[in-house]
Amino acid sequence: MALTADQAAIALQHADCLYDQAAVEAAMDRMAERIAEDLSDRDPILMCVMNGGLVPTAMLMTRLRFPLRVDYLHATRYRERTTGTDLQWKKHHEMALSGRTVLVVDDILDEGHTLAAILDYVRNQGAAEVRSAVLSHKLHDRGVGLQADYVALTLPDRYVFGYGMDYKGYWRNAPGIYAEGASA
Repeated sequence: MALTADQAAIALQHADCLYDQAAVEAAMDRMAERIAEDLSDRDPILMCVMNGGLVPTAMLMTRLRFPLRVDYLHATRYRERTTGTDLQWKKHHEMALSGRTVLVVDDILDEGHTLAAILDYVRNQGAAEVRSAVLSHKLHDRGVGLQADYVALTLPDRYVFGYGMDYKGYWRNAPGIYAEGASA
């Protein structure tokens, strides 16, 4: 049964705010500085992973003060659910990646299955260098053991949403990062 907008509004009211807007913005500033130090002279392509990577990619783009190109792809395991299944490719990139530096940008590194598959895919397209940046990394010991090159924030092992991460299809636009409350 799909969640309604009213139910989503109630879920936000009962959620715990892990990082407010100011904390997220400051973390993105720090991450952008590290990326600029490493990639400003490499003519990189920022590869947004839709849909969750839309907000972090947009936030990075305005902070990176050097020439870059932007593309996107859409691969998902969750499809508005709370657990992942097989990887489904909805859209492949448009730009030629051969010989390029590619920074894959996503909202969250949880178990790492999706991001690992995307990074492998980009490498297989002939990229000279592939790096990853995530808004958040969920701390637990499940998954493939992948570490992102750039991480803005770490999160506890809870169901989280906001700043690109969704709550059952809603609240990618929440102005903070929230964890589902106990009564949700």
